[in-house]
Amino acid sequence: MRIALAILLYFGVVFGTGFLLGPIRVVWLEPRLGPIIATACEAPFLLMAMLVAARWVPRVLNIRRDPKTLILVGIGALVLLQIADFAVGVWLRGITPTEQIAQFRTGQGNIYAALLALFAIMPWAANWWLERLARTQR
Repeated sequence: MRIALAILLYFGVVFGTGFLLGPIRVVWLEPRLGPIIATACEAPFLLMAMLVAARWVPRVLNIRRDPKTLILVGIGALVLLQIADFAVGVWLRGITPTEQIAQFRTGQGNIYAALLALFAIMPWAANWWLERLARTQR
């Protein structure tokens, strides 16, 4: 049960951050800088949200920090994120799922795809892998 809650919480923190940053990117940055640079400007903030959430969620919910559990949290949250992204695209922006998938072939879509991959592995990378790296440097 705590793993399901971790999936929901990790998804919620990062999706919430993206939901707040998205209008800034779309309304303010894209018209001025173009979609690729606007997406690149948003990316560090999303990465920071991922890193903070990936470190905080397992600690606050006291879940095991073994690779299997952490990867499960990342993959589960990725599934929820994609469902939410498609829903927001359809209902708020009027973009069909086919159009959303086609976005992955653009420069900003490539940045987004990289962020999705990092989102999926961040619970593992930010916890188990970084802690292991810190132990070897002591």
